Amino acid sequence: MTDDKRGDHVDTRQHANQPTVSSPALAPRSLISGSGLLLGFMFFAASLTPSLVPRDATFQGLLGGALFSVGYAIAVVVLRLWRWLELPEPNQERAHRAAILAAVAGLGVLAYGLYRSTDWQNSIRALMGLELLESNHPLSVLALAAGTAFVIFLAAYLVRVVSRLVERPVARVVPPKLAVFTGLVAAFLLFGSLVNGVLVRSALTALDSFYAQLDQFMPPESQAPSDPMRTGSAQSLISWDTMGRAGRQFLDGIPTTGDLAAFWSDDVTEPRRIYLGLNAADDPQARAELALQEMIRVGAFDRSIVVVAIPTGTGFMDQPAIETLEYLHKGDVATVAMQYSYLQSPFSLIFEPGYGSATGRALLRTVYNYWTDLPEEGRSKLYLYGLSLGALASETSVRLHEVIGDPFDGALWAGPPFLGPMHQEVTRERNPGSPEWLPVYEDGAFVRFMNQDEMTDADAPWGPMRIVYLQHGSDPIVFFSFDTFWWQPAWLRGERAPDVTQEMRWYPIVTGLQLATDMALANDVPLGFGHQYAPRRYLDGWISLTSPDASAADLDRLRARFAGPR
Repeated sequence: MTDDKRGDHVDTRQHANQPTVSSPALAPRSLISGSGLLLGFMFFAASLTPSLVPRDATFQGLLGGALFSVGYAIAVVVLRLWRWLELPEPNQERAHRAAILAAVAGLGVLAYGLYRSTDWQNSIRALMGLELLESNHPLSVLALAAGTAFVIFLAAYLVRVVSRLVERPVARVVPPKLAVFTGLVAAFLLFGSLVNGVLVRSALTALDSFYAQLDQFMPPESQAPSDPMRTGSAQSLISWDTMGRAGRQFLDGIPTTGDLAAFWSDDVTEPRRIYLGLNAADDPQARAELALQEMIRVGAFDRSIVVVAIPTGTGFMDQPAIETLEYLHKGDVATVAMQYSYLQSPFSLIFEPGYGSATGRALLRTVYNYWTDLPEEGRSKLYLYGLSLGALASETSVRLHEVIGDPFDGALWAGPPFLGPMHQEVTRERNPGSPEWLPVYEDGAFVRFMNQDEMTDADAPWGPMRIVYLQHGSDPIVFFSFDTFWWQPAWLRGERAPDVTQEMRWYPIVTGLQLATDMALANDVPLGFGHQYAPRRYLDGWISLTSPDASAADLDRLRARFAGPR
């Protein structure tokens, strides 16, 4: 990517005796933009500042190189636009000195950022209880950033080559400026089509194939259950082989009556877990109807609590989220879950945005319709659960106008992605003075929020339907927003969440890309931070939602059993 602005350049090839060229029309084309270097280095330095989760040298180098390229491009575009509008330009000698000073200043800013980068990353690591770094490996960061920037500049150069190939013949029949615009549009359309039609499609096919094979991997110790009342047994309506790896792991983790009795020394019931993989039936509605028939077969509606759960993108079910509820109610729980994708949640969100919602909608509607036909007195309580993309799919499956006459009992949504419409609305309409990272909504009768340490309105009376959002202030899946590219988010103003470093600052464009990078690293943190939700907090969420018949001493024993970080 080069800057054609005459004068804004660093050019050491000029002969000492060469006369100064004061006319912009005679100035040589610059190879490097001093303004571009300044803004690029400033963006690179800003990328080194801390965000929500720690970054290693690899991700920091990739991020730094990308942001250097963005900063450089912005400066070059502004300068080109200036020339396009034929605005006054400084003489070459003055612009030459300014360009050199800009480049040197940019290097100074970058050097300061690299010097501080270890302390900045340690400010997050200290909050999360991670081992502090001795060095953030600045040389590795610089090398990776340089390689990333080179690839981006090469792509930009190819775009420019194509643009000029289109521009030259077009300029014979239209004004020059219109020809330049036409060339750029044609080049971007061509490369956009190649990226979307070839690269993205090929990547999606490769990812789908890889995760489909991974989903079918069956460890030697994984065997179909022999109990006829378990899903996946020979008598089950759902074949063990169709469940996929995540489904089999979920069913293998059912607490036995022996486990429960050892804890409670009392009458207990074996929980019921029903799981359908993508291969169980042809479409979401068919899988939902099969799930209902299996629930009826195993007596799911004889349990006091029924949970409709939506997994993450790969079909993964967070075992502690359901196990804590099963222990809390002595096994008197039935959970049904349906897979909607092989891909990890970020890929599924990008490439298959409607699959999770369609699956959640089909499953909830099918189970809810059957549940409402049961006698209201004595029927199971009905709850929803989802983690990450599963929380989004579960949330978007709800149509409040359809359930308001006979509402389900509640929902626990953990790590809700930033796209959730109900989550967005409740957060936006929060009570004045409550922070965005832990909103208080009205009197807490309908919706409450909880993090590692507290729940809003914990002692207030609940209404007929209860919803709890479990979220960490350091979870970028929750707090990423496209607005952060241009506006400082509310959660970075005023009091901050306890797991967000005070060293974090907002920078236009930079913070948005930092948070986008954080989403890829959100699970590489200890329990109780980022996108890792601790069993103890699941337990506290279920206690609030289900109001169990248990003594304070029993609840303390449960908390001790599921104790862990945060």
